[in-house]
Amino acid sequence: MTADNETVVCPFDFSEALEFDPALAELMRRERPARIRLRYGDRDAWLITGFDAVKQVTTDHRLSRAGIIGHDYPRMTPEPIVSPESVNVMDPPLSSRVRHLASQAFTQQQVDGMRHRIIRLTDVLLDDMAKQGPPVDLVQHLSDTLPQHTILDLLGIEQGEWPRMQESVRQLLVVGAGNKEAAARAKADLTAYFAKLVEQRRHSPGPDLISAMAAAREGEEQLDDRELAVMALMLALSGQDTATCEISNIVYLLLTRPELMEHLRRRPETLTDVLHEMLRCIPFRKGVGIPRVALEDVEVDGARIRAGDFVHVSYLTANRDPERYPDPHVIDLGRPSAPHMTFGWGGHRCIAMPLAMAELEVAVGRLVERFPDLRLAVPPEELRWDTQTIRRFPLQLPVAW
Repeated sequence: MTADNETVVCPFDFSEALEFDPALAELMRRERPARIRLRYGDRDAWLITGFDAVKQVTTDHRLSRAGIIGHDYPRMTPEPIVSPESVNVMDPPLSSRVRHLASQAFTQQQVDGMRHRIIRLTDVLLDDMAKQGPPVDLVQHLSDTLPQHTILDLLGIEQGEWPRMQESVRQLLVVGAGNKEAAARAKADLTAYFAKLVEQRRHSPGPDLISAMAAAREGEEQLDDRELAVMALMLALSGQDTATCEISNIVYLLLTRPELMEHLRRRPETLTDVLHEMLRCIPFRKGVGIPRVALEDVEVDGARIRAGDFVHVSYLTANRDPERYPDPHVIDLGRPSAPHMTFGWGGHRCIAMPLAMAELEVAVGRLVERFPDLRLAVPPEELRWDTQTIRRFPLQLPVAW
């Protein structure tokens, strides 16, 4: 245990299956927030771990996302993933306007209308999997392919561009220092691509998300071309990344925890609740995301944060807070429903969460229904896990039935 005022060096490179990072676990046990040093950035940051304290940070106007722009802020990747124009680094009221307009494309009614496309894509992929016969790699056949096809299809991107999109997204998530130039090129390429696509959709709208967001209005307010291009880029990133990890991780847990799979087989109507409890518990990321900077002195969880200090929150630790979730490290399918932070919190909660949940419900529900005797084709200890990016998921998931 280090002293409370000592900076803790945090590479956050733990990637052993879905075990919880022991460095995060140690930081959770501290009585007060710690100061941490990440791989990149010229400053330390405070790390906030408890549910209520994270909730405070994510809703306090004195802690600014926009304030980090122009600084070499503490982060996990050599090149910042987020663009300076992104809604993820805006503060209210600007962020509220952009989010409100963009979220009109992700209402429950809109997502319900998208569900048939997700079902169709899933069934085609599972048909191909069944046709090939066991053993097959579920990552290749479902969890890597479905989110990519879904979001790029919904954005109206031509299939010939899909491999390029996927590789650019992967480049942005790599943590190695040697990847900085490749990541910068990937971000510039994607930004230019979506700027051109937005211009096309303004003149020739179609049945796609970009056209829907372009048509969104609040009185006289609309998203401008730059806002729309950056929002489309963010959706292409998160739409492929999050669901890919989570489908793989959820299926891994179902195949290595027979009681979870048996519960879903017996009670398929509980699927959504089961998914939320698994999402709460799965550490699908390494470390932390985008920080905030204090605009004035603020007290958080007993720590005096000075104006100009950077502040990171850990949604992973908030999801394991024992004061909010009894036996927090246990996947308890009888746990009373309570909101979790896997999709963020406050003004930067993921606006596409309804779409992500629809993907998970369809992918996992159809898989369990069509392959009730699905099993791992190799021992769990032989699986290889991602070690190159900020994500936690199996690179391959060989299955049989």
